[in-house]
Amino acid sequence: MEPQGITVSFQDVGLTVGGRTLLSNLNFSIYTGEFLVLLGRSGSGKTTTMKLINRLLAPTLGTVRVQEWATTDWDVIALRRNIGYVIQEIGLFPHFTIEQNVGLVPTLQGWNSKQIKSRVHELLHLIGLEPGQFATRYPHQLSGGQRQRVGVARALAADPPMLLMDEPFGALDPITRLELQQEFRRLQQELGKTVVFVTHDIQEALILASRIGLMHDGRLVFLGTAEEFLHSENAEAQTFLKPLRTMERWTERE
Repeated sequence: MEPQGITVSFQDVGLTVGGRTLLSNLNFSIYTGEFLVLLGRSGSGKTTTMKLINRLLAPTLGTVRVQEWATTDWDVIALRRNIGYVIQEIGLFPHFTIEQNVGLVPTLQGWNSKQIKSRVHELLHLIGLEPGQFATRYPHQLSGGQRQRVGVARALAADPPMLLMDEPFGALDPITRLELQQEFRRLQQELGKTVVFVTHDIQEALILASRIGLMHDGRLVFLGTAEEFLHSENAEAQTFLKPLRTMERWTERE
C-alpha cells in the first residue's frame, strides 16, 4: 500500500529516566497504512519508542505527534482509543468468553449489545475463528495461536486507525508463528491499518515490514525497506543479517 500521509512523527525525541538516557535524537515519520517494524536487540529502545506513541511514556526532549497533535496535548483516553495495542502475553480476561473479550472496548465506549455482537462476529470471521464455535469459549479452551488471534481481534474491535504490536507472536511455535505472520500481513493490507510492530527477529521483520527501523543503543540507526535493509552496510544491520547468510551457506552446501 502506498503511503497516504503521516500518522505519527518523532521530532528530536529523547527520553531520560533516572539520569539514564534511553532514547536520543529520534527523527522519523510513520506513514498512514504502512507496516513499520522496529527491529533491535533486547534493550535497544524499540519497545520504549513504541510506548511513546500511545503515551505509556512521554518524551523528556522533543515531540511525538499523532495525527498532527503532540501526544502530551491529547486526552490520554481519547489517544488510546485511537490505537489498538497487542502484546505477547495477550492479556485476555480468563473469566470472560471470547465474545466478551473481543467486545470489551466497544462495551466501554457504550455500543449497544446488537452492534457489539455483530462487530465481534465480523472480527472472528476475519481472523479465521468461526463465531458459532468460538464465541462462547473461554481463553483456556483455545490454543496459543488462537488466543493470539483473539488478541488481534480485540485490538481491532473499535476500528482504530493504528495498531501497536509488541512481539505478539514471540511465544508461539515456529509453524504457528509463520502462519500468523502471513495471515496478519494479509489482514493489514486488506484493512489498511497503520501498524508499528516490535521484534528482535530479522526473519519476522523481512516477512512483515513495508519499512524496517533498526534500533541500537536508543537510536534509530537505519530506516528503509526490507530490500534496502538487505543491502545496508550499517554494522548493526550486518549483525542481524549474519544468521540469515550462515543459513544460506548451509543450504547451498546441502
